[in-house]
Amino acid sequence: MKLAVELTDEQVCKIVRSASAEKQRAGLLSKLGELSDLRERLASWREDPTCSQATLRAVLVYAAFPVDGSERGVVDVAGELGISPSTTHRYARSWVAVGLLVQDPSSRLYRRTAGTTEGRSDGS
Repeated sequence: MKLAVELTDEQVCKIVRSASAEKQRAGLLSKLGELSDLRERLASWREDPTCSQATLRAVLVYAAFPVDGSERGVVDVAGELGISPSTTHRYARSWVAVGLLVQDPSSRLYRRTAGTTEGRSDGS
């Protein structure tokens, strides 16, 4: 038996905000793995009309940022995922708002926060 739950964008934001509290941030979404693996796992969900496509795209945008903490630009991520740069930017800004991505103010590139990367503990 398959059960699906559909959440509003507001509910998703509330859950992510709550789960990304400072002490829990390292664990939130830490099991996503590499983008190629995630795409494969989400493929069947992308065809499921009961799943939020916006949520799936948001997760893919987050997963497009390397777990090693290296930086990427919005246009690069958008091109890789086949979605518009403006949509990618909105998702990236949302991930910044919940503390899972940071943006370098001078380069304007994004990266995962230190608590969500593997092997980085420098706080940057």
